[in-house]
Amino acid sequence: MAKCAFIGLGVMGYPMAGHLQKAGHSVTVYNRTSSKAEKWAGEFGGSFAETPAKAVEGAEFVFCCVGNDDDLRSVITGPDGALEGMASGSILVDNTTASANVARELYEIAAKQGVSFIDAPVSGGQAGAENGVLTVMCGGDHDAFEKAAPIIDAFARSCKLLGESGSGQLTKMVNQICIAGLVQGLSEAMNFGTKAGLDMTKVIDVISKGAAGSWQMENRGQTMVDGKFDFGFAVDWMRKDLGICLDEAGRNGARLPVTALVDQFYAQVQGRGGNRWDTSSLIHLLAND
Repeated sequence: MAKCAFIGLGVMGYPMAGHLQKAGHSVTVYNRTSSKAEKWAGEFGGSFAETPAKAVEGAEFVFCCVGNDDDLRSVITGPDGALEGMASGSILVDNTTASANVARELYEIAAKQGVSFIDAPVSGGQAGAENGVLTVMCGGDHDAFEKAAPIIDAFARSCKLLGESGSGQLTKMVNQICIAGLVQGLSEAMNFGTKAGLDMTKVIDVISKGAAGSWQMENRGQTMVDGKFDFGFAVDWMRKDLGICLDEAGRNGARLPVTALVDQFYAQVQGRGGNRWDTSSLIHLLAND
């Protein structure tokens, strides 16, 4: 069992850190809102610290799951950041969905003090985090990954090394591009069937078993038809992720016409007050116009 630290106790980090503690690891957590860290310690039996630097003291593995590139830099390289307290030979696993550029930047900074950095964004949403069945996409050095993978398994169903630093973040971008197109297509299909007067519960049951089937259809098809969106992966988060995808495409020359269009649709959902609605709320634009 390992001594671990976990920085960032949002809807993903809170249960992920909990799974590490329940797996038998010794976990110290840090969160900007200290009351949440204290609550976590009371629930799972771990400990909490007032700064990232204090949380990581003596830790072999440090996990981080925060909001964006700037948040990441703040808790890792800022005053009282994680790298102030991490020892040479320790491993920093970043589960934030961030840019590939910041992953490469932090990899280089960490390496200068003998710390290994793995960018390891996750997919599976809040339910996946709570149930410990996330998909983890990693970029970094092979030796560091081999050491970290058995620890990551505490909250993962699948964990793979995709290449050098930044590869995990690039893979997460591919994931989000796929989802954006799928959700828009599903929204149009569910709305079309409803307008046509079909019993969409029966339709979903039939077509989900064929070539049109997907995780999104199985888990979101019926709730989309029912107009229920108060759960799941928030539109605000998806727009942040798609912004990262579009920025990267601007650098590498990839064309993302559908992704750019869906990003605009999500902006319209935000305009309707759907910032915290599930990403399946794209159908709201079709069903209510």
